[in-house]
Amino acid sequence: MVGLKIENLTKTFGGRKVIDHVSFEVYEGEFCILLGPSGCGKSTVLRLIAGLERQDGGGVYIGDREVSGLTPKERDIAMVFQSYALYPHLNVYENIAFPLKIRKMSRREIEKKVQAAAGLLGIDTMLRRKPKELSGGQRQRVAIGRAIVREPRLFLFDEPLSNLDAKLRSSMRVELAGLHKKLGITTIYVTHDQIEAMTLGQKIVVIDRGVIQQIGTPREVYDKPANLFTASFIGMPSINLIEGRLVKKGEEILFRSDDLEIPVARRDFERYVGGDVTSGIRPESLGPGEGPLAGRLEHIEHLGSETILYVKSGNMRITAKAGADFGGKVGEDISLSVNTMDIHFFLDGKRLDVARGAENDRGARTV
Repeated sequence: MVGLKIENLTKTFGGRKVIDHVSFEVYEGEFCILLGPSGCGKSTVLRLIAGLERQDGGGVYIGDREVSGLTPKERDIAMVFQSYALYPHLNVYENIAFPLKIRKMSRREIEKKVQAAAGLLGIDTMLRRKPKELSGGQRQRVAIGRAIVREPRLFLFDEPLSNLDAKLRSSMRVELAGLHKKLGITTIYVTHDQIEAMTLGQKIVVIDRGVIQQIGTPREVYDKPANLFTASFIGMPSINLIEGRLVKKGEEILFRSDDLEIPVARRDFERYVGGDVTSGIRPESLGPGEGPLAGRLEHIEHLGSETILYVKSGNMRITAKAGADFGGKVGEDISLSVNTMDIHFFLDGKRLDVARGAENDRGARTV
């Protein structure tokens, strides 16, 4: 069952179209991420869903109900912002209870719901404190608690963890994932942080310049990026992009860029031979060993479980990964092997092999 449906949504500010025919569906109980860089339009989409902005075209459906003409209050949603938006003069209990008092619920029912939400979020011992007495993470829990007690049809999160430090963001991601599993409420979560997207999302909607670039599971958008934007935006460290062309050498298809030649695993790419393409090779598909890429080590980052290598090869700067025990030194020459099965190829910015069949991958190997 569909929990949210967005259909050809458009929005213009000052004569500039910031949302351009955006369409996607979120299933009931699904955790969906709107992911993209700052200014891409993802928060505007969220505000249009919430009714905080009016669209210029298209429709918003929550469940089977069209809500485009309804006020935020009538849409049965709860929203958590980047800023906690707590009332400083009210304590934790009063902040969480506020939307229930507006609905004129009984004192007994309010007490029951607030205690349940506070217990779920681990803030039940802080109910008499004021917001100024809380840490950033505790304040965000209060804001989430205020949303939970409303028991909405739809949760909307607008970069809720951006103001937290790295360690707290990590723990809050775990808590949010657990919370969603317990509550099962359809959730739309806006972020520019790909780690949040990959770890929290069941579905990711990648947006750039008001246009959807790709929709898929975290695994799909990472393993099979639909275009250069998705490939370069998702992945840490970033994917290596190398300009070149596909050529044929005997019966073999090669990717050639200056002196670099890499065998192409796909046999059905023959129709692209002679054409200019961009290859995308993720750092984990490159590593020390005999291979076609060679250069000089510019920088090494030891991250405990792995080592990131930055290699200057001609006019290119290549990023590769090695094990924790890598013993090379900056300034040394190094060769890199390549897993040919994991190379992505793009023509005019779009991925060539959107669907990859097992038969086509039989020639894949590490070189």
